[in-house]
Amino acid sequence: MARIVKRDRSSPYPVTVGAETKYICGCGLSKNQPFCDGAHKATKDESPAELYWYDAAHVRHEMDDTFPAIPVPAE
Repeated sequence: MARIVKRDRSSPYPVTVGAETKYICGCGLSKNQPFCDGAHKATKDESPAELYWYDAAHVRHEMDDTFPAIPVPAE
């Protein structure tokens, strides 16, 4: 089954337990889920007004936002 997950975050979520901080992927592009691997750097020049999808090679493609009813979780 395929899924479309709409995300607008372009940085990881820092999670600190004791003295150790780990970074949880916020962009959805990390190949080391749930941890950040720096793949969010590919999103740095995205326009907030556009909708994009990324293929397995992290190549960005623009598309029409035909999914306006999909809510994006609040930070």
